[in-house]
Amino acid sequence: MTSDALADVDLLATEQVRTDLADLDQRSPVEIVDVLLAAEEDVPAVLRTAREAIAAAAERVEKALGSGGRLIYLGAGTPGRLAALDAAECPPTFGIEPDRVVAILAGGAAAAGRSVEGAEDDPNTAAVSLAEIGAGAGDVIVGISASGRTPYVLAGLAAGRAAGAETVAIVNNAGTPAREHADVVVELPTGPEVVAGSTRLTAGTAQKVVLNAISTAAMVRLGKTYGPWMVDVVASNEKLRRRARRLIREIAGVDDAEAVAALDAAGWHTKTALVSVLAGVDAATARDRLDAHAGRVRDAIASATGAAP
Repeated sequence: MTSDALADVDLLATEQVRTDLADLDQRSPVEIVDVLLAAEEDVPAVLRTAREAIAAAAERVEKALGSGGRLIYLGAGTPGRLAALDAAECPPTFGIEPDRVVAILAGGAAAAGRSVEGAEDDPNTAAVSLAEIGAGAGDVIVGISASGRTPYVLAGLAAGRAAGAETVAIVNNAGTPAREHADVVVELPTGPEVVAGSTRLTAGTAQKVVLNAISTAAMVRLGKTYGPWMVDVVASNEKLRRRARRLIREIAGVDDAEAVAALDAAGWHTKTALVSVLAGVDAATARDRLDAHAGRVRDAIASATGAAP
């Protein structure tokens, strides 16, 4: 980053100092906690101002995933680690293949667990990483940068767009260079941090909520839920198996023995078991109905029963 660019960073809202906190280090633990919690109270209002952009991003992700493409997160530091968390949690929550939601971090996979200083200043590695996974048409690349000018993220967005991918930028400052490289810009002007420049705080909170909203809204639209129920949950441990049993009981109004029997017959594929119970068909028929309707439970039930979805 050039000296002029560095000077511009100094002027960003997220880099400013809250002068009302000049004595922060002299305050008691409860007073410091109060300040930190109060700073988070502004996040919901900031998020509401960006609701249309968040929805536009979710719509693009829905389209990409529904057509066989990928959601590719790109970030450095805290944004990258938040993205890696969201990517890791989508497969068990929504039953999507792990290679369909991925996070590329400045500094590589190791950066998910520890800081790799200086990696965000390298504009070349993002393009290389995207090329290695064949990112391009049909994919959506979501770059997250509090400053909106992280060289790694900007270069990755530019490379992704050049390769034919749609691009989304999530930033915490207004009017940043990220606008030049993104089809959708989600601006979250969270302002000065309690600890000046530490955008792992309020800026990070807002970023995490937006990542949750984008991926979850897209997955719901893709039929990965039935109402609020997590019907595409992968029942890979005892907690998740209990959740699968509970949702079959709650949705279908059957007892636990019936829920377990349906899940056993369906190989513990929750959606198949649910369609089987609600439509009154065997597991094989339920599976065929789901396959014919892109995994959407309502449509699968309707096609099996002749009822309106």
